[in-house]
Amino acid sequence: YAFNQCTSLIKIAIPSSVTIIGNYAFNECVSLKEIEVPSSVKIIDNFTFSECKSLTKITIPSSVTKIGNYAFNGCKSLTEMVIPSSVKIIGNYAFQECISLKEIIIPSSVKEIGNETFNNCSSLTEIEIPPTVLSIGKLCFANCSGLNEITISSSIKFIGEDAFSEKTL
Repeated sequence: YAFNQCTSLIKIAIPSSVTIIGNYAFNECVSLKEIEVPSSVKIIDNFTFSECKSLTKITIPSSVTKIGNYAFNGCKSLTEMVIPSSVKIIGNYAFQECISLKEIIIPSSVKEIGNETFNNCSSLTEIEIPPTVLSIGKLCFANCSGLNEITISSSIKFIGEDAFSEKTL
C-alpha cells in the first residue's frame, strides 16, 4: 500500500534496488501516466497498478516472472502491453477492464493465464495463445467484443468455463 490512492502522483522513478513491487503499491493512483519498471524487479504483485486510469504506458523488464492478480485491472487508458519472455504466470483479473488495450503479446514462456484475465478488454482485436500455455482460466476473454481472431495451440490442456463468452465472438 506504499502509494495507494496517491491521486496526484503523475510519475515515479522506481530505484534499481527494488525486486518486488508489492500488493496495492500504486493502486488507484488515478493520475499516474507512465512508469518504467527497473530490471531488478522480479514480481509485479497483486493490485499493484489496479485502477490507474491514466496509465498509458508501462515498460516491463525481462526480469519479471509473475504478473499478479488484478495487477493492471481497470487501467482504462492502457493501449499496449508487451509481456516479456520471462513471465510464466499472468494472474487472475490481471488486465480486466483495460478497455483501451488494443494489443497484447503473450510470450512463449507463459504457462498459465488466470481467470478473467482479459475480461472486458473490448478494444482487443486479436490474440495468439502460444503452445506453452497449458491453462486458460474461466471467463478469460469474456466480453472482449472487439476480438475477431484467436489462435490457440492444440497443446492446450484446460480452457475454463466460458473462457470465450458469447459476447466475445
